[in-house]
Amino acid sequence: MNRPGNTRLVAARIAAGYRSQGAFADALGVAVRQVRRWESKNPPWPQPDQQRKIVQLTGQDLESLGFTPPPGRSVRMAPLPGQVAPSTGLGHVPSQRKPLQPPSVATDFVSVSVAQRHLYWNVAPSALHPSTLAHASLGCALLQETAGVTRKKIAAALAETYLLAGRIEFFDVQQPEEAKDTWVRALQAAGEADDPLLGAAILAHTAFIPAWERRREEAIERMTAARAYARRGPAPALLLAWLDAVEAECETRCGQTRTALHLLRHAEGVLEADSGFETPEWLDWFSAVRLAAFKGNTELKAGLLPQARDTLTGALDGLRDSEVKQRSVILGDLAAVEAAAKRPEEACGYAIRALDQLKETWYATGMERVREVRRALAPWRHERCVRDLDDRLYDWETTISALAR
Repeated sequence: MNRPGNTRLVAARIAAGYRSQGAFADALGVAVRQVRRWESKNPPWPQPDQQRKIVQLTGQDLESLGFTPPPGRSVRMAPLPGQVAPSTGLGHVPSQRKPLQPPSVATDFVSVSVAQRHLYWNVAPSALHPSTLAHASLGCALLQETAGVTRKKIAAALAETYLLAGRIEFFDVQQPEEAKDTWVRALQAAGEADDPLLGAAILAHTAFIPAWERRREEAIERMTAARAYARRGPAPALLLAWLDAVEAECETRCGQTRTALHLLRHAEGVLEADSGFETPEWLDWFSAVRLAAFKGNTELKAGLLPQARDTLTGALDGLRDSEVKQRSVILGDLAAVEAAAKRPEEACGYAIRALDQLKETWYATGMERVREVRRALAPWRHERCVRDLDDRLYDWETTISALAR
């Protein structure tokens, strides 16, 4: 009866997501013949550089993988590169670990991340945020029970989950300090996944925080980092254009509207040229219509009211029915255009439409736009249209919702 081969290594390889010897060989940078030798019934002891890679990809020590060290040979290894300390909340690759989860856990974990991404556009943030954080906690636990391809898939989905949680904290409920910490965790997870495009997206989100406080140099520094990450991967045109739009938003917040308009024109050219690279599924918060919304807001802040009115009206008409949160923002900006043009009735009309939208789906960024409009309407506070707006802005439901959030 023939003795079976090194079944421990075979099982660990498959559990790590490498279904073929060829895929495992490619990940290790060795020939398939070498993997066959390691999976034979008398596997040779790997070379030092190969030892580290095998342990890193499988998450198990060499003796657990069926290897027997030569007499007198130490099996102690230095910490693996890229390990994350437990205090960060993310998983790490310990020398002694729990039994590995099967590759199917990555598929299941990713599917929940995708579902939450879709739910974001319609579900109330107070309902979605706790479940998003709970899902992230599960991902942290799974990082310690997976390896190889499976672990990278979970890490990427975990980064997306933390990115989503941070978006809720920053844009939906205006808690920038919480968003800052959450996006740090997102970046750590993206590093575990070695996904530079996700890293670029997360870093660009962090630029919003100093920009909202008009710390221009810090915001631009983060955008520089985001662009550096984008250059490491096959960045699609949509991501590159969004980076321009984010930097333009930062410049607009800091009073540099001329620079912002230049960036937005560049973004339009990037979208028109197209890089030819595939857009990641997680990049669902940006489009040509959203770019127009960025541009309209900047034109408003620059005092280009006719241009802003045309740009924002076109953006509003181009929104899909599902883009309800962005609708409240654009309506708020159109109200601001009319207020700046000293047309209070038209401004109140747009502001009330924005409040109607916010009643269906809360979005703190949209409410902030409406409040800015109301402040701009102070000279007309005794007009009937402004009083009607106040009745809507400060009714029981809207007031309690705003205070609760």
